[in-house]
Amino acid sequence: MARSRNGAELLVQCLETQGVKYIFGIPGAKVDAIFDVLADHGPQLILCRHEQNAAFMAGMYGLLTGTPGVCLVTSGPGVTNLVTGLSTATYDGYPLVALGGNVRRGLRHIKTHQSLDNVGVMKAVTKHSVEIYDGDSIPEAVVNAFQESAEPPLGATFISLPQDVLLGPVEAVPLSPLPPAVHGVAGAEAIREVARRINSARQPVIFAGMFASRPDVTKALRDLLRRYPVPVVNTYQAAGVVPRDLFNCYAGSLGIFRNQPGDRLLQQADVVLTVGFDPAEYDPEVWNKTRSGTLIDISEHRPAIDRHFQPALELIGDMAANLDALAQQLASRTDDPTANPLVLEVQDALLMAKVNGVREVGFPIHPLRLIYELRNLIGDDVTVLCDIGSIYVWMARYFQAYEPYRLLFSNGQQTLGVALPWAIATCLARPGEKVVSMSGDGGFLFSAMELETAVREKCNFVHLVWCDDSYNMVKIQQELKYGRPFGVDFGPVDIVKYAEAFGATGLRIHSAAEIGPVLRQALNTPGPVLVEIPIDYSHNQELCATVSENAAV
Repeated sequence: MARSRNGAELLVQCLETQGVKYIFGIPGAKVDAIFDVLADHGPQLILCRHEQNAAFMAGMYGLLTGTPGVCLVTSGPGVTNLVTGLSTATYDGYPLVALGGNVRRGLRHIKTHQSLDNVGVMKAVTKHSVEIYDGDSIPEAVVNAFQESAEPPLGATFISLPQDVLLGPVEAVPLSPLPPAVHGVAGAEAIREVARRINSARQPVIFAGMFASRPDVTKALRDLLRRYPVPVVNTYQAAGVVPRDLFNCYAGSLGIFRNQPGDRLLQQADVVLTVGFDPAEYDPEVWNKTRSGTLIDISEHRPAIDRHFQPALELIGDMAANLDALAQQLASRTDDPTANPLVLEVQDALLMAKVNGVREVGFPIHPLRLIYELRNLIGDDVTVLCDIGSIYVWMARYFQAYEPYRLLFSNGQQTLGVALPWAIATCLARPGEKVVSMSGDGGFLFSAMELETAVREKCNFVHLVWCDDSYNMVKIQQELKYGRPFGVDFGPVDIVKYAEAFGATGLRIHSAAEIGPVLRQALNTPGPVLVEIPIDYSHNQELCATVSENAAV
């Protein structure tokens, strides 16, 4: 008599039906039945060294492929270690389905090891969280989790899997994946009214947010700009929506500190059109509190409304289709956006950053010199993944990207330690492409153990470590606010030896003249490469010279 399938086998079959290629995970007793199935068939396991990093990898893989990434962990601390990764995915708009084990159903209300209210824990950091009580409901749970994760706003979902559900017999079969929901175009009258407001504006400005980076939305936005060229500012997560041929429209990347020409441009604008903007990217209390002009929002979903973000008009639905429809209603515009002094100021500042970068020949390395050298060495098709810290602001402002999803940050939660796990995920999502990741020496050690994963999986990327022996972004803010730093300095780490200990390549830059040659060597070396770069942060106070008391830093 043939053995009946168990819940673990059904779960893996459901993941196969969803087209899942990789699972990022760590085993444990409560989910070992799933790992036993994966040993024979199913998605390829990417064994990670920490559950948080598994979630980081799954989220970035989901963003780059357009289908939710999957991570799998055991019960108790396995689940709780996911919290930061899932919160990052939800706030940064990355589609992710997380699977976590739990104790047998009969032990759920008994004090035993690794028993946890998984759903309760995850409700705060996911879009959708359920526990399965009947193995035959696994197919529905999986389909719903994938559907909810990929539905705007994108984010993390979670399925809790009691051990006995995975081991028990099941009769259900996998359900076919549901096609993506089709969002309609806004009403014709609403589109005409938005066009009328923009056509009559003296100083319209487009503010592109993270969901403007989707390929279809980016294309539609660019098509609109070619017909109606106006200044565009973007959040850090929307880096690259303005291409090279429309660079005259670019007015800067905005976030955290309200001290850029683009911030002043928003204040002067009589119409601001937000496209795919999420308030978590740049707090409206910082940039929109004192504005008096009209605010118009284009989004696939209604954003959270607060007293500082209340659009006068909204086009809700298919963003690309709404942008296309709006473009047809806009009058042809021949004005050069750089005629606006603030736009010209942004353009001049970026040019001066290049000039100053060449002039910076001191040691430790000035950020502008490093950014200048890196930008000259890599093409627009190279993916650059950036950790949080002072590095994040320098890169967002001065490393110019010209394609979406090629310069990536954690902007919603501003999570330390994402860059290295993201690099691994990017190598899997974009095989054969060049990948560069970077972090400060503080953020690096949040996830540096995954270097072993990168070596084992034969990932090819270059990871730059900006070293100053401190949590510098916090230090600068402490100095500005309190006149002194505290609790931000730590000891040095030999990055070269660290890399070699894991079987990776380690390189070190000793002078400004070495930046180009060392980076070329790193980019041409197979496998993971770490590059230690002593960095000069002495000009960091200029980054946050006008710290707002309300800034979300």
